[in-house]
Amino acid sequence: MPDVKPVPRWLRAANRAALALSRLGLTMGPVHVLTVPGRRTGKPRSAPVSPLTVGGGRYVVSALPDSDWARNVRAAGHAQLSRGRRSEPVTLTEVTDSTLKEQVMRAYPREVPKGAPMFARAGITTSPDPDAFAAAAGHVAVFQVRPAPPARRNEDAP
Repeated sequence: MPDVKPVPRWLRAANRAALALSRLGLTMGPVHVLTVPGRRTGKPRSAPVSPLTVGGGRYVVSALPDSDWARNVRAAGHAQLSRGRRSEPVTLTEVTDSTLKEQVMRAYPREVPKGAPMFARAGITTSPDPDAFAAAAGHVAVFQVRPAPPARRNEDAP
């Protein structure tokens, strides 16, 4: 794997634009908004993600495994996943099985074709090819996304 380049300057602006469009109820391809409590403040923090489905499971990938949103997910374990005006509570579990991570990464260029070139531009992969993505699986964070269990009602409440 090549050395990871600094995050492109345009990425923060693109993320802000994606979040703003989502707040307006607009959708952009597979992009969703992941909103997770901050690990220190507990305040909601949002980041655009592109969920993909592999073998019947849903996953999100953090190209930078120590990104704020990945660290917040590790601390909270739950989030809201939104697309347009639709939102669902989810639980996220980091994938540690290397074979599954490779499967998810191999599927990424097919499932998120417009997002795959960014991985190569940032130096995460050598190209937007599935084999290059599989080779980078050990250098990214992959989280499985599941629907959150229904909130338990307090039976003792009046």
